[in-house]
Amino acid sequence: MSSTEISELQRTIGQLRQCVGALRARYGDVPAVRRLVNDIERIDIDAADLTGSSSAPVPRRAEEVDVVVVPDTPYDPALWHGADDEGVGGYQR
Repeated sequence: MSSTEISELQRTIGQLRQCVGALRARYGDVPAVRRLVNDIERIDIDAADLTGSSSAPVPRRAEEVDVVVVPDTPYDPALWHGADDEGVGGYQR
């Protein structure tokens, strides 16, 4: 992470902290505000871990994914011959 990104992150966390402080002043110590305060503290801890690491994290690359195509056509009815529908009680024969 570049120093510009770190500075922007820290500035944004500070702005969040100010906004939540204003919410706490307006609504008091309600559970929603306490959760927001907790979330900001966790974000701040994670940001400190990220900036304090000895080596810069390597950005993730897009993983190659095998695509499985499932046709929209109906299945062959013979595939279901003799099968029971769960919870229905079976076919009338």
